[in-house]
Amino acid sequence: MTERDVVVIGSGHNALVAACYLARAGLDVEVIERDTVVGGAVSTVERFPGIRMDRGSSAHIMIRHTGIVDELELARHGLRYVDMDPWGFVPARGEAAAISFWTDVDRTCASIERACGPRDAAAYRRFVAEWLPRNRVVFDFFQQAPTLPRLGTAMASLARLSRGRVRGMVRELLGSADAILEHYFEDERLRSALAWMAAQSGPPSHEPATADLLGWLAMLHVCPPGRPVGGSGELTQAMARALAAHGGTLSTGDPAVSVEPDAGRLRVTLGSGRAVRSAQVVSGIHVWTTAQLIAQTCPPAAERLQATARPGNGIGMVLRLATTAPPRYAGDDDGLAHRSMALLCDDRVELRRCYGEFLAGRAPSNPAALVMCPTVDDPSLAPDGIHTVTVWGQWHAYALSDESWETIGAREAKKLIDVVERHAPGFRASIVHTHVQTPVDIETEIGMHRGNVMHLEMTLDQMFSLRPTAVDSSYRVAGAPGLYLTGASTHPGGGVFGASGRSAARAVLADRRLGRRRLPA
Repeated sequence: MTERDVVVIGSGHNALVAACYLARAGLDVEVIERDTVVGGAVSTVERFPGIRMDRGSSAHIMIRHTGIVDELELARHGLRYVDMDPWGFVPARGEAAAISFWTDVDRTCASIERACGPRDAAAYRRFVAEWLPRNRVVFDFFQQAPTLPRLGTAMASLARLSRGRVRGMVRELLGSADAILEHYFEDERLRSALAWMAAQSGPPSHEPATADLLGWLAMLHVCPPGRPVGGSGELTQAMARALAAHGGTLSTGDPAVSVEPDAGRLRVTLGSGRAVRSAQVVSGIHVWTTAQLIAQTCPPAAERLQATARPGNGIGMVLRLATTAPPRYAGDDDGLAHRSMALLCDDRVELRRCYGEFLAGRAPSNPAALVMCPTVDDPSLAPDGIHTVTVWGQWHAYALSDESWETIGAREAKKLIDVVERHAPGFRASIVHTHVQTPVDIETEIGMHRGNVMHLEMTLDQMFSLRPTAVDSSYRVAGAPGLYLTGASTHPGGGVFGASGRSAARAVLADRRLGRRRLPA
């Protein structure tokens, strides 16, 4: 039996953030990972000989705003980012010029003016000026445990920003992203591109309470998304090195199979039969998988977590392509579109059609795509003359009404390639390797139940103090003393954020300071 201060289950980025902060505080920490690859959805593997591709996320957005990278001194451990600037690109269409979204607001507005006219350029400047202060408040709230007093503080700050328009601001925040788009902008192509970018958390832009999924984009004018040199997994590799530097241990290839009380501590039993006992356990894996670990010893907590936390029916699928050239988009006259997320969708009508088909459990007839090509700025990922291209297609249901992913994966991959080909003629001919990640593949490889990369649906009834449930939102599992939660299943949700890991570490340290390890008598 190995004895530790804290065991962390899973090596996703939030789990490693928690482990690093705890080890830095002087605790003896062991991270247990079932896979032989560290990082969960933030990892990079060799998909084809000499060609490295991300398994999950590629663009890191939120974590670059948190200060975590600096606090954990990850640059000292090899992490280096390439800025995605411009961060968004909309190809030219007909007589309409391409649109580039830069970190610099003036440069973005100049692009919008060329493509859409001066009224929309002025409207975009106003949109950023009005929504950036709001999102600074929201972002601060996202980086703390979602208690009612903190929520009250955030609401008071938002009220002060409203300048007497409290009811109007509340109506805007609880309304749809589409309502905001129609309030500010006239050009439908601009509206559609922003709607597609806002939808990356899952909910479509026409649903209530999606306004701030759009408003959040104002933060990208403070710090752009970034790609770690060497692939997305270099973030978690740097964290693993930081953990080791603080004396922590990382064990791979041996899954946790149960967590149970043992002599006033918690015992984590692994698949190999090895057991690790600790005062506290932090689970950084999917909340449903956590429930399975405590099903025998804490049935009420396990049942509550599985019954209440809702992963929904997946979100999307991904293509990982090796090509002989990057996509050459219409209107990319300066050749910088490869640095961005290319936003490829026809219009909001088609986005709504996609979502309707998703709700019906059908494959999208005309999918939208978000495309990235990291190798132009990071040639370390592939041999000379080869590029890697990621194509994300959203609203592909995990459970289909009348088909199976086993039979339609290749067909749906072809549809996404067709989307890129429409905007970048000749792209299809450049493809030399294709790896398809259907929602079922995402579940199998990365442990995302039902293929939901956000773990749980990012809807209002599963956010803030309701994530994963109303009684488990303090990063502590009610009814399972000593067991803590982190990861996308907890506040503030999915994406490469890290805030959940830091908040979970704070909860563990606070309980230790109080002598309240939350263990049974």
